[in-house]
Amino acid sequence: MTVETSAAGADRIAAAARAGEQAWAGVDLAGRRRLLEEFVGLVDEHAEEWVRVAAEIKGLSPDSPAVGEEWISGPWATISYAGHLAHTLARMEAGSSPVDGFEVRPVPGDRVAVDVLPHSLWDRLLLSGFTAEVWCEPGVTAAEVAATAGLGLRAPEQTQGTCVVLGAGNIFSIAPLDLLYVLYADNRSVALKLNPITDPLLEVFSRILKPFLDIGAVQVFSSDLELGAAVIDHDDVDAVHMTGSEATHDAIVWGTGPDAEARRAAQEPLLTKPITSELGGVAPVIVVPGRWSRRDLRFQARHVATMRLHNSGSNCIAGQVVVLSEDWDQKAEFLDELRRALETAPARRAWYPGTADRVAAARRGAEYEAVGGTPERTLLPTLDPQSAEEAFATEYFGPVIGVVELAGTGADFLGTAIAFANDRLHGTLGANVLAHPKTLAAIGRERLDEMLADLRYGTIAVNAWTGVGYLTPYATWGAFPGHPLDDIQSGRGVVHNGLLLDRPERTVVRGPFRPFPRSWATGSLSLTPVPPWYVHNRTADVTGRRLTHFSAKPGWGRLLGIFASALRG
Repeated sequence: MTVETSAAGADRIAAAARAGEQAWAGVDLAGRRRLLEEFVGLVDEHAEEWVRVAAEIKGLSPDSPAVGEEWISGPWATISYAGHLAHTLARMEAGSSPVDGFEVRPVPGDRVAVDVLPHSLWDRLLLSGFTAEVWCEPGVTAAEVAATAGLGLRAPEQTQGTCVVLGAGNIFSIAPLDLLYVLYADNRSVALKLNPITDPLLEVFSRILKPFLDIGAVQVFSSDLELGAAVIDHDDVDAVHMTGSEATHDAIVWGTGPDAEARRAAQEPLLTKPITSELGGVAPVIVVPGRWSRRDLRFQARHVATMRLHNSGSNCIAGQVVVLSEDWDQKAEFLDELRRALETAPARRAWYPGTADRVAAARRGAEYEAVGGTPERTLLPTLDPQSAEEAFATEYFGPVIGVVELAGTGADFLGTAIAFANDRLHGTLGANVLAHPKTLAAIGRERLDEMLADLRYGTIAVNAWTGVGYLTPYATWGAFPGHPLDDIQSGRGVVHNGLLLDRPERTVVRGPFRPFPRSWATGSLSLTPVPPWYVHNRTADVTGRRLTHFSAKPGWGRLLGIFASALRG
């Protein structure tokens, strides 16, 4: 048996990618929509196997509610995105703009926003009380939004070359979702290289991607590092997209060792082809002081714990620095509830490679509390806003969360916290803001939006976790625009963006401050109970499974089953 060299493998993959580009150019909008619909059916068919393998990778018991994370951030996210993207193609087939039927309205800073959630009856029922809007860059008009939406699909026959997509290893829908975006939005054929962690999913991914594999527009190959490097360098590969760490990005772009620093100083990157990326960062959770009930304190503390402990903290969007007001008279109560939430969240393995080392580094030389639940769960309760704290610059990618205190109340505090997040925290992927509805009313919607316009993050969530933005198919996902290659931080470009908007700047998500039925006490008509992505949710596995199969084949009977499970969570 002949063993293929990396160079020979790269030649084979690159040649297939070039042929796949030509094949993709021959598939019209209707054909591309049908491929998505077939893909949705295959994800639904193989969802159980996908989740079983994912749970094995992460060391989850098959009957653990935490398996719900794998349903929701795996098959459900994938089916939901592909289905919504198919609706976009259907509108384009009919000669309409992708944004026809969506409200486009002015927001601060000479911007317009496209309201992307809720859009359907199912949205209003399944995500009751949640909204999302995509803000475009300053100067983009509503007319330009309608005229330019569609990106590469505006001329599907004019493909834009080939791309290698480097898949992430933490959330298992990232690789297929990134692949679909490059394929449809960028109009390029794709060679998907898996992360070593996701190699066990190669067979599942090959099955669900079969419609695209059959025509040659997509290839999937394993995590072999030498082969991956050879494919990236190949002359017939035109672009690179990756989700991963800033260090990996810089190694690809600048190389490693002293030569890399010399190239960076001379602005002569080793990689000369285009690269887009999503690289994580240090995400703030800004808690605006107000008068909260005891149940509010407990619910929002569990909310913050979820932002950190979901996927055992191995998320690029995990909340890492809680920003509190030193003048909030309920500050100590909230911190006690946060400690309790971190301790009582169900125990789970710190599964991502290197977590123990990163936790040890976070604890080294810092005041910390081992809060319980698992040995790795760590609270850094006294971060100094005036110091160069490691927690402000390093994404821990594990169950470590810090607390910093700033002066002020109301809008004054929020403005101070926004400046702190912009100026002191590394990265711009996502920021979270928690505030009582009465506090928000006192600030006012117009003033709040002006303040959010100053918060330079790719996704902002008000009374929600930015992870909801990841799960919203028509929302964008990526860093705030403007990072240069030599200071890449959270990356360049976006993915998801199911309306295929040109020049998006950020997504703003808003959610209910309280779960149903207490949401009604603050004037919100939200019907959403404790969301299934909360780490304390007791029925997340059942709800996640039902959401997945509902998204593939919506129906009232399946909807009732989701509600029955969700209300017990």
